[in-house]
Amino acid sequence: MKMDIDTGIGIAEKQDDLLQFFHFSRKDVWDLGNVIVNEILDKKYILSASIRLISGLIAFQYFSEGTNLNNDFWMRRKFNMVRDKEASSLLTALQWQKKDEGLEYQGLSPSEYVMCGGGFPIVVKGTGLVGVALVSGLPHLQDHDILIETISRYLGVAEVPRIPLDSGL
Repeated sequence: MKMDIDTGIGIAEKQDDLLQFFHFSRKDVWDLGNVIVNEILDKKYILSASIRLISGLIAFQYFSEGTNLNNDFWMRRKFNMVRDKEASSLLTALQWQKKDEGLEYQGLSPSEYVMCGGGFPIVVKGTGLVGVALVSGLPHLQDHDILIETISRYLGVAEVPRIPLDSGL
């Protein structure tokens, strides 16, 4: 199902707005991380997952069989994008794609940033960005969708719009 970029941006903005936390402790890190890992195991994905605090501290990390250091490299670049832009990596990528502005236009190095899905902001209402949930290993829309699925399940938010994996974005 082909989707225009404005619709994709609107959905990604809504996801960022809907999926916010009331608190985010180290226990929340553990619990959310386990929801993500259980999804990886249940679906037999070859995928890495990480939750990093805004300071850069890796508070949770998992690498399934078949992943490697390259997945960590991708997660680091996705983390940098979410940390700096305070939005999901997919939302920023779509906004820049619409303007035909790449990393170089923004003055960012491709060795430190990446324009794709798979990084989602952990925002505490009234506090702001406190961390980033990350996955790496599948096509970028699927990486993003796994985060939307697991974070919405963890938060108990039932009605979250989704970008179809076959949207062409």
